[in-house]
Amino acid sequence: MWAGIIARHHEAEALLRRASVLGSFGRYQLEGALQSAHVYRRTGHANWAEVVQLYDALFALAGSPVVAINRALAIAEVHATSAALAAMQEVAADGRLAEYQPYWAARAELLAKTGAHAEARHAYEIAIGLERDASLRRFLQQRQSALAP
Repeated sequence: MWAGIIARHHEAEALLRRASVLGSFGRYQLEGALQSAHVYRRTGHANWAEVVQLYDALFALAGSPVVAINRALAIAEVHATSAALAAMQEVAADGRLAEYQPYWAARAELLAKTGAHAEARHAYEIAIGLERDASLRRFLQQRQSALAP
């Protein structure tokens, strides 16, 4: 299994290198580079700073709140969790996030890491209410109940 994944990773890397010399670096190249960086990290190499840089570039290009959430989670790996919460706060006013379950779940996780358990519980409650998949709802409920009172 791993041999196949590594072979596909090398093939993807070659395609990314070939695309980079064309002089036009766009959204799909950045998304591909992010996937490659995440695969590379899974091999035991801590490359969170590079992942943040790629999310910075993708956010500058696309301005997507989903990219902003992923960027914030990567920031938590490089800097303090409070820096990640501050990054998420920058996009919190985006109305599209009010009903976006991954935003609330990510916010809850970050709040829990800072010890803000009451706020984390509230964010989990929103995430649970927005989730339609029963198994994901149970997972979020377990995370919520693991918080200290």
